Amino acid sequence: MSKFVSTQNKGFNMTFENGISISVQWGVGNYCSRKNDGEFGESMKGQFWESTSAEIMISGKDGIVLGNDNSVAGWLSSGQVADCINACSQARNVSHLNQLLKRINLK
Repeated sequence: MSKFVSTQNKGFNMTFENGISISVQWGVGNYCSRKNDGEFGESMKGQFWESTSAEIMISGKDGIVLGNDNSVAGWLSSGQVADCINACSQARNVSHLNQLLKRINLK
């Protein structure tokens, strides 16, 4: 089942039919250009929250697939995030996803 989930006005999570999920976050405390811009949770107060970079975490049915120290990959541009979302949606399985991520220099 595919789905979207929002996260405190600072990100989202997408799960694809292949069972792969990607979390994209860009708020205080995340590895992005807004990491140190206030108190945690402050991003929820405004109508909009923007950043020039974001962090991602990709997971499959058996756990985390991509992330520094099995956590997150940060400071990514919107183009890099788009490439990762595309790789997640097109992957046949986690092994294939790892091949796709290597092509975009994220694995």
